[in-house]
Amino acid sequence: MPQPRLDEMGGVLTGFAIIGFVILVGYLLQRAGILDPGAGPVLSRVAFFVASPALLFTVLAHADVRVLLSSFLVTVLCSVIVGAMLYVIISRVWFQVPVGETALGAASSMYVNANNIGLPVAMYVLGSAQYVAPVLLLQLLVLAPLTLSILDISTRGHVSFLSILTQPLRNPMIIASVAGVLAAAWGLQLPEAVLAPLELIGGAAIPIVLLAFGMSLHGQRPLKAGSGRKQVAVASVIKVVIMPLLAYLFGRFVFGLKGEDLFAVVTVSALPTAQNIFNFAVRYNRGVVVARDTVLLTTLGSIPALLVVAALLA
Repeated sequence: MPQPRLDEMGGVLTGFAIIGFVILVGYLLQRAGILDPGAGPVLSRVAFFVASPALLFTVLAHADVRVLLSSFLVTVLCSVIVGAMLYVIISRVWFQVPVGETALGAASSMYVNANNIGLPVAMYVLGSAQYVAPVLLLQLLVLAPLTLSILDISTRGHVSFLSILTQPLRNPMIIASVAGVLAAAWGLQLPEAVLAPLELIGGAAIPIVLLAFGMSLHGQRPLKAGSGRKQVAVASVIKVVIMPLLAYLFGRFVFGLKGEDLFAVVTVSALPTAQNIFNFAVRYNRGVVVARDTVLLTTLGSIPALLVVAALLA
């Protein structure tokens, strides 16, 4: 069996070092009392309504929409569906929590950190960002709108056909994602005067989300009793153990992926839960602690998981 190269292992660690440092800065800011206690939620709202939509538009406006038809993406989609169904079944039988919390738990078990960890890992470990692009598109165009729609409807307390149809028109992240894909599909070349400000604002999205997440850790003890430890444990195991296994089985035996493609799809599936899930939870004030602890636990657990994947498949 070939041994993983040192640069592949270094790529995994580099990706986690980047996110860990920014989270630590957010934690220290809150601990030192530099910002007010309510600054974290404010940063999360800025990311949700301004910075993240700008980032999503600029990323998707340059994306190749043909990746939506790739077998790589179908493999990821099948893994996501099975993993999410597994969490929902366990949640309904074991946890019996409201729909909004169940949706966030399912999202925590399938929504990967394709940006601030996925991109560095893709570049340093897989050698190209092309493997992250399909997953990013899937999450932005399907998983995020679906999750946000469920949260929006469950928070409003009632369901109407009109609210379902108009929900995308009320969510800036969905609007930005759809606009970006349309721009890419039409080959629209935006002038620099339009694109540059959006890129500047979008560049702040990832740091803002990570800083807000780090600030939320101050004064909190992760996985404390009564904080939803069972939900966190189930979502984390599905994310860092079952999802990569499902990706391998679907990729290898159903869609015939081999070599680099198989290694890449398993690696991407083993990425930790995205901080966006925490951002969604804060925005709708549903399952915030569970989302935060799941992001933290999967971020730590994905390090050995990714190293094992690299050792077996690189």
